[in-house]
Amino acid sequence: MSQSRKIVVDGDACPVKTEIIAVARSFGLPVLMVSSYDHVLRAEEGVMVVQVDRGADSADLYIANHIAAGDVVITQDYGLAALALGKRCKVLSNRGQEYEDSKMDFMLEGRHARAVERRRGHYSKGPKAITAEEKTFFQHKLTKLLRILQENV
Repeated sequence: MSQSRKIVVDGDACPVKTEIIAVARSFGLPVLMVSSYDHVLRAEEGVMVVQVDRGADSADLYIANHIAAGDVVITQDYGLAALALGKRCKVLSNRGQEYEDSKMDFMLEGRHARAVERRRGHYSKGPKAITAEEKTFFQHKLTKLLRILQENV
């Protein structure tokens, strides 16, 4: 695998940090966890933690400025996913969905529509809590993606 490849995690509210670290270690890849100061993350072997201001997009902007082609980005934010795809990164959601260029316009339009509804005072429930099965599914998807990338070097 490329020596410069890393896994970059949008760490705010990421429910699969443990799974990411375990998979990264099995592939010998470094992990960069980025979160606001509101979240407590601890650096450990192979895991670098960067904490940024509380601003709504601070973590996303930091990540966008520190990723490179070939990196793997883990986020549930469609805007960050679109930026990462534009930089030729592979992008997975916290639930193991691989983001694709062909679907980003649709996803971003949906995000915009939900933001408009929130501004009108219509709030929906947030996403359901992630289950143990979904964590396992995510771990399998990340492992499969890294194997494919490893084979195509």
